[in-house]
Amino acid sequence: MSPIGQISNVADQTDTLARGRLRAALIPDCLVEARRVANIVIAGWHGRRKRGTGDNFWQFRQFTQGESVSNIDWRKSARDDQLYVRDKEWETAHTIWLWADLSPSMQFQSEMSEVSKESRSLVILFALAEILSRSGERIGIPGVMDPILARNGAERLAQVLAHNRAQNLKSTMPDLSNVKRLSDIIVISDFLGDGEEIISQVAPVAQRGTRGHLIEVSDPAEEIFPYTGRIEFRDPETNARLVAGKASTIAEDYSIAYKNRRTALSDEIRRMGWSYTHHRTDRAASEALASVHGFLSGLGANQSGSAI
Repeated sequence: MSPIGQISNVADQTDTLARGRLRAALIPDCLVEARRVANIVIAGWHGRRKRGTGDNFWQFRQFTQGESVSNIDWRKSARDDQLYVRDKEWETAHTIWLWADLSPSMQFQSEMSEVSKESRSLVILFALAEILSRSGERIGIPGVMDPILARNGAERLAQVLAHNRAQNLKSTMPDLSNVKRLSDIIVISDFLGDGEEIISQVAPVAQRGTRGHLIEVSDPAEEIFPYTGRIEFRDPETNARLVAGKASTIAEDYSIAYKNRRTALSDEIRRMGWSYTHHRTDRAASEALASVHGFLSGLGANQSGSAI
């Protein structure tokens, strides 16, 4: 729940058309910021650096029993008294699905942050689209935009979101039924919905071999709970209200529940082989991109970071 008066000024948060107009107005600035962030991190980004059948050298690695002897690089092996294989980069375009939760709870912005959760999520989304497109990957939005291979992928994605009024954009998780195995899905949300429902959506997709990465975006006030005195809280999704006569008395219980929710969800996501990163809106957007870079580069789902 979010304190009244600290949520973005929205005339009617249940009005999909009104929210679509607000999003369309927000997107150009987010796209500009995303390109700035992308330019900062792209020098160290290798979106397609995985073993394959291309012509470009990637790395040396130790020869493993069962591989063809013809793969051995004898010159390198002779220098180090070890058998090494010379890996090439994979040159086939990969499909990476991107999703940003644009439900009402993502509009929350406290005085402790300069941007809303929605704004930061869009910046991360567009920055990922920019970098992945430059790296030669196919990007798409489940249920909204089919995968495309284009250098201006971020701009194409922004145009789709600016004009899309689909109700499914208000969901924490996208429809993953058409996401094929051996592709990747990156979901950006506050994940304040039903954790069991999120797990039930992820489980069948993970079981069929799709890799996934979840980026939880939070406002610092949601972490710290700086409220005191009498405050009325309102759920932006349901309009349910809670009046706290002395907010400081519920701070400890709130903090425990909030952190337990994240721990339970992230542990289960990692158990299924996906990765989970926490990002706060008062930190640099590039920190979230660094975590995803590690994931897409094959460093392992359990090496995801946390920008707290």
